[in-house]
Amino acid sequence: MIPLLIARNTFREATRDRVLAGVVVAGLALLALTQAASSLAMGEGRRFTVDLGLSGISVLGLLVILLTGTSLVAKEVERRTIYNLLSRPITRPAYLVGKWIGFSATLWSVALLLGLALWGLIVLRGWGGHGLAVLEAVYLAGLELSVITALAVMFSALSTPVLSALYTLGFYVVGQWSNDLRMLAEKLPKEIGSLVTVIANLVPNLPLFNMRTLAAEGSPTTWLHLGLASGYAAVYVACVLCLATAAFESKDFK
Repeated sequence: MIPLLIARNTFREATRDRVLAGVVVAGLALLALTQAASSLAMGEGRRFTVDLGLSGISVLGLLVILLTGTSLVAKEVERRTIYNLLSRPITRPAYLVGKWIGFSATLWSVALLLGLALWGLIVLRGWGGHGLAVLEAVYLAGLELSVITALAVMFSALSTPVLSALYTLGFYVVGQWSNDLRMLAEKLPKEIGSLVTVIANLVPNLPLFNMRTLAAEGSPTTWLHLGLASGYAAVYVACVLCLATAAFESKDFK
């Protein structure tokens, strides 16, 4: 119950942030831009619209995380409100979990809003056959943002906002290339290859959540893919939050 109360307060605070409003406006403007530029896509206006629209959801969601999510805990420490919170019967794990739930809900709201706008746009353009694939891609993008949010919460609990943003961005970038790192590891010397493999396994497997190509073609993914992606996201988030709470328990705010 306590994590849900913290989540509610986090959600309310995040939705009042001007950054979030700016991101939503930027996302809607991006969709409008795709229509203005679709004539330059040489007959690929539909693919261009879907691909850029879905990419915008992921990139803008990441921007919200870097600008706001990486300072969730540090902001509480700076305002000294965390002292009042933790002096009450609120455990530190419950506090972090609540922060993750609240901020993830905020990002899901943004993803769904922009996803519905994209879906409405393709329906108006007569591309309704792409609707299911687009909604599935938005769902996977939401899972991806939830995973990155867990990393942001962990780094925010352990470091400064600037370093948290850098660490989160680093995990995101390397995570996008995790499959390529595994293939690269097979061609490297054994010792270096083993290290690269470990890094590829530690960072999130973000290509698992990317179905922009399929959505641009109007091809829905399989239930197996959706199930594996959901299960992977749940396990990865749980592991990250467990690490975060273990380290956060020993942190001294005095």
